[in-house]
Amino acid sequence: MHEESMETRRRSLPFRVLVREYFELGKPRVVALIVFTAIVGMFLSVPGFVPLPALIYGTIGIGLAAASAAGFNQVLDRRADAIMARTRGRPLPTGHLTTRQATVYSAIIGVLSMAILYFLVNPLTTVLTFLSLIGYSVIYTLYLKRATPQNIVIGGAAGAAPPVLGWVAATGHVTADALLLFLIIFVWTPPHFWALALYRRDEYAKVELPMLPVIYGEKVTRLHILMYTVALVAVTALPFASGMSGWIYLIGTIPLDAIFLSYAWRMFRHYSDALARRTFVYSIQYLSLLFALLLVDHYGRAIVQSMQAALH
Repeated sequence: MHEESMETRRRSLPFRVLVREYFELGKPRVVALIVFTAIVGMFLSVPGFVPLPALIYGTIGIGLAAASAAGFNQVLDRRADAIMARTRGRPLPTGHLTTRQATVYSAIIGVLSMAILYFLVNPLTTVLTFLSLIGYSVIYTLYLKRATPQNIVIGGAAGAAPPVLGWVAATGHVTADALLLFLIIFVWTPPHFWALALYRRDEYAKVELPMLPVIYGEKVTRLHILMYTVALVAVTALPFASGMSGWIYLIGTIPLDAIFLSYAWRMFRHYSDALARRTFVYSIQYLSLLFALLLVDHYGRAIVQSMQAALH
């Protein structure tokens, strides 16, 4: 009876609603941040403007691959998503899309992303993007997520790849500076996600996912968040220390890091779900602003150098 009602609901969906559900299947808000960091990676890799084909096709290809991975993630997690309050409004738990529809759609945009990257960008970007897609949608979702409380640390490598993918799309090779961008997101991911896991710990326990607060408790998780945030402060200084970025970036990161560290310290000392939620929201703003600073610093320094050269 329930399956019949879901099928009836699917058939009665207006076309625009169906399009919206497919769009939501790709986790557009998450993909937007992924694409932004990839674009920043492109711009940081070159002294001037990114070659237009690499910018356009690289952005489309990486974005489609990220949406494909998100779709496969929801197919594989559909039973847990139906139980958790945070995810039960997604297209599969609501019955707006079938498992087959979601799988076919995710496969199509995944193949399309690989074709765009291979034929219109370069083979290395294609290979690295494919590995990231498999790393998130298969290795993390199918195995790591259910195998260890450190799932988000190990699986974070796939989520940290976008700026490297952008860098390679623009240049065709990986450099130490590109790996610095990878390292920033890799270290950022655990405190970002564990803040969410803290105030959603009961939901994760209900679906038997071994998240850190479920297995080791709230206090241990708060300590891990604090330690990773301290590490993040150190890591975000590396672009300046290596000469990749200048004073604009360094001065801008100081208040961003201070606020993040303040959140982590307050959660460690006096925890509340409301504070964890605010920390999670800030962590997203933090990463966006940090990468925006990298971009502003990159072109700010280029403008200053051009002016100095003109004066001499």
